[in-house]
Amino acid sequence: MPLGVGSARERPLILIVEDEYFLLADAVNTLTNGGFETDAVPSGEEALTLFASGTRPYRALITDVRLRDNLTGWELARQIRERDPTFPVIYLTATAVAEWASEGVPNSILVCKPFVPARLVSALSSLLAASVEVRLEPRPDHVAEPATQIGSIHRRPSSD
Repeated sequence: MPLGVGSARERPLILIVEDEYFLLADAVNTLTNGGFETDAVPSGEEALTLFASGTRPYRALITDVRLRDNLTGWELARQIRERDPTFPVIYLTATAVAEWASEGVPNSILVCKPFVPARLVSALSSLLAASVEVRLEPRPDHVAEPATQIGSIHRRPSSD
């Protein structure tokens, strides 16, 4: 059962996947204090089930990369992107930064753990703003730029 936080429908609903309880609680508190509503689950399978049900209007996914179940954060994001190709994704990791270039989905953000709360909120806000722009104004002439790093936040450009 997801941990739902916040009740205002105008707050963007974020799906968080983290198998470490205290890190999950930190992410939920950070996003709640940053103005977001959250559903938080400890497994990729549970997250995929929630997303696929279509019963909740998720606006973004924040997932740990290395989960204890059979579905990694990389694979979870790919499966969600099969259903919604522009769905915003943020990966959390302490060790898998080098894998992001080959495993991460385009237009995703990687935040290194431990994360600074303000950076996670800033990264999510930036990704959501970019997502709205992409959904409203597709830019076929967009040229991919090299991944950029800002502190412990990395942005992966699109592959188009």
